Amino acid sequence: MKITKYLFVALMLVGCTTVTIGQSRNFKFGVKGGANLSNFRGSDVVSSSDPSVRIGNADARLTGFVGGVFMRLGSTLFIQPELLLSQKGGAFNVFRDGLSNDMNTVNVRFTNLDLPVLVGFRIGDVLRINAGPIASLRLSENGGLRAALNDLGANSVQDNFNQAALGYQAGIGFDIGNLSLDLRYEGNVTNVIDVNTDNSNFNSQLRRKGSLWQATVGFAIF
Repeated sequence: MKITKYLFVALMLVGCTTVTIGQSRNFKFGVKGGANLSNFRGSDVVSSSDPSVRIGNADARLTGFVGGVFMRLGSTLFIQPELLLSQKGGAFNVFRDGLSNDMNTVNVRFTNLDLPVLVGFRIGDVLRINAGPIASLRLSENGGLRAALNDLGANSVQDNFNQAALGYQAGIGFDIGNLSLDLRYEGNVTNVIDVNTDNSNFNSQLRRKGSLWQATVGFAIF
């Protein structure tokens, strides 16, 4: 898979950079962890086999864990690559006969390997602002998407899920000694859900991009 090759190359570059400047006082390496609040963006979908069934995005955000390692290269102007295990997704409301009292909520949770590469600017000794691209490689899914597709009469497309997504992150951070606090927004450029059936209109309706807020606490080891 192409995205896997890109992640491998990026990690090799980061590793080489780490060896080169590891003794610099403008280098930090640490661990971080926190939470994602995520959901989907997209239009309602009507079942291809039963017009009385439709699904729409639920308003509530799904909570998931995020954690991994980060490196920060530079001082006032810096670059910060990270490697994170991240749970994200969203929820669908499944309606039957168009009745809100006949509704089932399906949670869809993905576990991803995320590689954000942020460029940032430090303001004073504490405040940081940063933004940059992120590549997400999907490792697993909890079965919620298959359940939603089954409700829509599309039960033969589980092998056609989009396995990778490209997006962006932007946010602010605060450094207090070796502690780092970060709040970020993440959006997608490519779809996180993209199925392929013989109904092109259905395929188009079901496409989804992700949206999430992320809060983390990090600790610089050196």
